[in-house]
Amino acid sequence: MKKNLRKAAILSIVMMAVSFTASSQIYVTVRPSVPKIIKPVQPSPAHVWVEEDWNAHGGKYEYAGGHWKLPPHPGWVWVSGRWVKDDKGWRWMPGRWRRGRRY
Repeated sequence: MKKNLRKAAILSIVMMAVSFTASSQIYVTVRPSVPKIIKPVQPSPAHVWVEEDWNAHGGKYEYAGGHWKLPPHPGWVWVSGRWVKDDKGWRWMPGRWRRGRRY
């Protein structure tokens, strides 16, 4: 159990670091489909499930969702990312932490 919590904590830290450093915009003509993920047991009551999340890497999107994250501060909530379409195609707007209630 402790080993799984440690892995989840390390994964959360890595994923937050990647989301803060990735700023390139990649457009696709067809939105990628979300793979089926089996939700593992919640590591703690404080963890929040991130269903769909994508990272821009090597000129394409790689699925990074289906994981638990810890809020950076008590009372913060996860605002899910979303696909946005414009004249160039589809691009992913990453999720983010927000103080207070969901929007």
